[in-house]
Amino acid sequence: MHRCGEVLDRRHIAALSAALLAIEIAAFVFFAAGTYGLIVPLARPTTTDFVSFYAAGSLTDAGTPALAYDQAAHHAAEERATSPGVRYNYFYYPPVFLLLCAALASLPYLPAFVAFQVASFALFLLATQKILGDRRCSTLLPLLAFPAILWNIGVGQNAFLTATLFAAATWLVERRPIIAGLLFGAVCYKPPFGLLIPVALAAGGHWRAFAAAAAAVIGLLLLSLALFGPATWEAFLSAAMGAGPVYEAGVKLAGYVTPFGAIRVLGGPPALAYGAQGVVSLAIVAGIAVAWGRNLSLPVRAAALCSATLVATPFVMWYDLVLASVAAAWLYAGGRLAASERAILAALLLAVLDPTAIGHALHVPIGAIAALGFVALVGRIGWREAAGLAACDLAVEAFSAAPD
Repeated sequence: MHRCGEVLDRRHIAALSAALLAIEIAAFVFFAAGTYGLIVPLARPTTTDFVSFYAAGSLTDAGTPALAYDQAAHHAAEERATSPGVRYNYFYYPPVFLLLCAALASLPYLPAFVAFQVASFALFLLATQKILGDRRCSTLLPLLAFPAILWNIGVGQNAFLTATLFAAATWLVERRPIIAGLLFGAVCYKPPFGLLIPVALAAGGHWRAFAAAAAAVIGLLLLSLALFGPATWEAFLSAAMGAGPVYEAGVKLAGYVTPFGAIRVLGGPPALAYGAQGVVSLAIVAGIAVAWGRNLSLPVRAAALCSATLVATPFVMWYDLVLASVAAAWLYAGGRLAASERAILAALLLAVLDPTAIGHALHVPIGAIAALGFVALVGRIGWREAAGLAACDLAVEAFSAAPD
């Protein structure tokens, strides 16, 4: 593994990434053509997850935001946006997200889809460039070749937006803590991804960022309440309370990248899956508290927060692995990857080329294995840095105690 890592220098990584990206683009075009029935006739029309956001936004623009959480009304809005008979895409986001959905729904469907993906990807690329401090093609190619990038575009999801908020907030947390806190607070549009943020900020003593994040959350909640009314929040809470069965069996289980998903793919019952997830989540919370509470470098702390967020809650999907690319960017920028670790990272990248298909066919939770493997890799790097700091502290103490 170490010898393989030594081969992966900048030139070889760029060449391999370019080849991988070309393959991914070809596959992307093939699947896109299939989605629109250009390869074989379709038994029913298909669409992307974005239709869920657009339908919720159109209902909001029509003055009925609470109906975004009524499955019949929401499905009808999805069909109006695309074609009758499309598979239903659920909407369980809080009313805060309706602020963006309503703006997108002011455009026709396809322009809205393109605008959302292009704008969020551009912001994601800008934020990761700030972390990397390098705009060279050889540096950006591995980022662009990460499979989750094209998967997110293909399914029309919002992982670019989430990753942008994390990337920009972690980059600014020591430079502009108030702005960083506001960005962290905006993650409340996707609540499970905010679980570790207060833990990290409190453990690290970033109280200005903590206060700004809390203010952003409260402000967005009050704004959505003022614009959409309490009935919309009541509808959301009611829908969220009944979402368990959908997440436990009604979506692609092989698409989960969490311990919960791993247990379910392996045939375990929901109770066992929740139990395993709870144990891992507690360990993750403790790990983030330690990582941010110690004097570790920002690249390690940021990578730990981004990677751990992916496995800290039960229902995280394979396209959300875009956030892992932010963690990888931090490790690269901080020069924290040894030769063998570069090889491990490359293997993890290849493992998630198509985690849902592989997981479904082989009944192996490949997405969860890759996500947990990435957390372990970051943990190993953090442990090494912590050991170095401890050795340095001991040396300083010994020198101070030495007689003159």
